[in-house]
Amino acid sequence: MEILVILVPLALMLGGAGLAAFFWSLRSGQYDDLDGAAWRAIADDDPPPQEAPAKR
Repeated sequence: MEILVILVPLALMLGGAGLAAFFWSLRSGQYDDLDGAAWRAIADDDPPPQEAPAKR
């Protein structure tokens, strides 16, 4: 039972640290543009090749 004196405050401190890290990430803008990163991952870097105009 004496171990609870150590484990309960330790669990509360770790939970508080996780909550503080989450709030820090919110303030620093980590979740501002969720769709942009997904589209940048699949976007082509090279422009498409230009087609030559058809001769008549």
